Amino acid sequence: MIRCLIPLLCCLASVSLNAAPASFAEAKRLAWPLYAKQSTEFYCGCKYSGNRVDLRSCGYSPRKNAGRAKRIEWEHIVPAWVIGHQRQCWQQGGRKNCAAKDVQFRKAEADLHNLVPSIGEVNGDRSNYSFAWLPQQPHQYGQCQTVVDFKARKVMPRPAIRGMIARTYFYMADRYQLRLSKQDRQLYQAWDKAYPVKRWEQQRNQQVACVMGWGNPHVGKVEMSRCARKRT
Repeated sequence: MIRCLIPLLCCLASVSLNAAPASFAEAKRLAWPLYAKQSTEFYCGCKYSGNRVDLRSCGYSPRKNAGRAKRIEWEHIVPAWVIGHQRQCWQQGGRKNCAAKDVQFRKAEADLHNLVPSIGEVNGDRSNYSFAWLPQQPHQYGQCQTVVDFKARKVMPRPAIRGMIARTYFYMADRYQLRLSKQDRQLYQAWDKAYPVKRWEQQRNQQVACVMGWGNPHVGKVEMSRCARKRT
């Protein structure tokens, strides 16, 4: 119940106000200490320490790749594939070309509001699939409630994170001029309404804002005065 709400980034003693990360590699380095206090991964609610996942903490059973299931990877809620496929750079050389030559893509790829810790196996299975309502498939990952339909290339996330996913898509669409299909927009509007902002999401937004320099307005206002001005 409480565990399902995964209070990500609950309460760091202090967070520095820094420039937004300039690359995905830098974003991952900044993300580790942000999530270190709670150490709860996104899709299933497992606890982790360092890079290793405690699968028993959320009743996770590997579907296929037990080795990858044991490690944390950094997941884009809005996939880099989705961001890149709306930009010319992707047509001329894919993600590597976009990261090298497209400033807007690099900013979007490195945006910490769109980055969460994930069980590696679920990150791989999610791939660049879009989110959707799906019939439940019990025990696909043990007690984890996230469902992946490989044939349909769709993912239904567990209820506790659906609202955050919706608000992240709205934020990324607004900030980086990403197009959302009518079907996706309707889905995220429904999730935004059905799963309103919780305290843990507000806390996460505030603390990510202290690093990025701005918050996600779809989550709520942030107080930049609460951010430390010097790196601690």
